[in-house]
Amino acid sequence: MEKYSLFHVKKKTLLCIAGCVWLAAGINVARLGILSYMQYQITWIHILLSMAVFCIFGMMFYRMSVKHSRRILGYEQEKRPLWHFFDLKSYCIMCFMMGGGIWFRSSGLAPGLFIGFFYTGLGCALALAGILFWINFFRVKPETS
Repeated sequence: MEKYSLFHVKKKTLLCIAGCVWLAAGINVARLGILSYMQYQITWIHILLSMAVFCIFGMMFYRMSVKHSRRILGYEQEKRPLWHFFDLKSYCIMCFMMGGGIWFRSSGLAPGLFIGFFYTGLGCALALAGILFWINFFRVKPETS
């Protein structure tokens, strides 16, 4: 019997953790966009811009979720540390994007309408990536001992 730390989980569980992290991030970012939108008169152009941002980032996050799901399921060990739902490069990108987004929003460089359509589209794409990780979680057959 192998001995694992308290912080080790099955590979399949890493997919669930990734789904939760991405969905939580997406909901929060979309919430910021919607709150920004609520300060303005929204037109169909703003909705189309949000949809365009969603499509661009949605394609990127779809490819990323496929890549990370393959990486996670390709681990040789059945149990991995729970933070292995990301690789180092992904953690660096996440820190850069979060820091840049917080700075950009607080700097006042972007008008509220830009924050509205961009964050709404980006947040929905992030949330979709979380859902894709969950779909992969449910598709993986349970291990039989």
